[in-house]
Amino acid sequence: MIPRVRAPELPQNYSWLNTDKPLYLKQFKGRVVILDFWTYCCINCLHILPNLKYLEQKYKDSLTVIGIHSAKFDNEKETENIRQAILRYDIEHPVVVDRGFRIWEEYAVRAWPTLIIIDPEGYVIGQISGEGNRDTLDELIQKLIQQHQKKGTINFQEISLTLEKQRQPLITPLAFPGKVLATPMGLFIADSGHHRLVVSSFNGEILHLIGTGKSGLTDGSFSEAQFFAPQGMAYDGENEIIYVADTENHALRRVDLKRQVVEAIAGTGEQSRNIHPHGGAGLETALNSPWDLVKVGNTLFIAMAGPHQIWQMDLETGIIKTYAGTGAEACIDGSLIESAFAQPSGITNNEQELYIADSEVSSIRGMGIVEPYQVRTICGSGSLFGFGDVDGQGEDVRLQHCLGVEYAQNFLWVADTYNHKIKLVSPSGNCQTVLGDGSAGLQDGQGKNTQFFEPSGLSAIASFLYIADTNNHAIRQVDLNTFEVTTLQFHGLCAPDVCIPPNL
Repeated sequence: MIPRVRAPELPQNYSWLNTDKPLYLKQFKGRVVILDFWTYCCINCLHILPNLKYLEQKYKDSLTVIGIHSAKFDNEKETENIRQAILRYDIEHPVVVDRGFRIWEEYAVRAWPTLIIIDPEGYVIGQISGEGNRDTLDELIQKLIQQHQKKGTINFQEISLTLEKQRQPLITPLAFPGKVLATPMGLFIADSGHHRLVVSSFNGEILHLIGTGKSGLTDGSFSEAQFFAPQGMAYDGENEIIYVADTENHALRRVDLKRQVVEAIAGTGEQSRNIHPHGGAGLETALNSPWDLVKVGNTLFIAMAGPHQIWQMDLETGIIKTYAGTGAEACIDGSLIESAFAQPSGITNNEQELYIADSEVSSIRGMGIVEPYQVRTICGSGSLFGFGDVDGQGEDVRLQHCLGVEYAQNFLWVADTYNHKIKLVSPSGNCQTVLGDGSAGLQDGQGKNTQFFEPSGLSAIASFLYIADTNNHAIRQVDLNTFEVTTLQFHGLCAPDVCIPPNL
């Protein structure tokens, strides 16, 4: 008989979130407990959050989920940054900050995400790594409840928690804006936390609100449509269309500015589990966390963060397919079919090459869209754990989970997200910090005498650069002639359900 292993108790002198006091496993005797080992940069960790939420709702009187945040990047070790991630992803279970991987080591965890299942008597009865295991977990929880009902060792009751979103409700006019797109028609802002697009003039006048502000996958007029944490956008000026990466809907949407309607053009609304290169008709092909878009001619190129690939969509035929990347999470240069990426999250181009912010290897990649169609690493270590904050040349450069990239004036502007900086990269690989002092904050000013908080989107037009300063819930404007940074003010904009929107 295999000996049962009692779950190690959680340390009490650590920071906890979504609860007003530290928690003990022994408090949950009589309940099924799932420990979710995660880190907030990790797309796979984000993918299992909806499954955990589903199970928490289904078994709210008998299941407790506790998040164990074991940070990959230095920036993710900060409790305040984890709090912002909890707000951004609407996490409603308690989370402990696992300093120095102590809990990770006590439970012999090896990878993100890993779930540890603990029975109502406090014994570890299973471990599942990776995503896509909702049905397996559901079945296991049901069996455990039935077994312990028979033994009389189950304790049905709802647990009350003090959530971060109760302490700090998301009532700012913008909430975690992920990307921004500057066009001759004005600014398009992916107001990701409010599940909508905000369209404004360059001086902050609101032109359109697109989406109800509630998460969903609904086509229709601007006031009826729904998105779910939209991210990157691409502009078709000739036809007055904006294409949107509707990230948590695993879909692409088309916003027709003339007709003022939103339509899905790709994705089924379900997350694809197929990481191998494939494709098909847009609305029949499941996608996996499209994060950013760029339009080149009649082709839409997509940074598909979930399967670590770059995809393309022919806008005439509606066919969507893998363009580059095997699906392995790695940094491999070479031909399109041999190459590998690691959670590509930003994309731009100069009509010869695509440029990718490859976030999990903290590198900027280049990829030919004309012959010889080669993938190269422009700067960064190319390693999953080779991150830092070092300017310089090529592989000596260190970035930290860069999410945004924009080609303008023959250079690449990079949102070095977890370093809270904006950097300037030449196509030959020289990287220099130009904006931000490296600490999280909100400070206007000039050059390095400025502060950002996890900026993740960039867009340039004329002599201005616009930055989606995500955790500051702000859009920043940079004069490229002087490197003067200012924070845009939006007249009459407010959070959904907080005030009556302007009469658009």
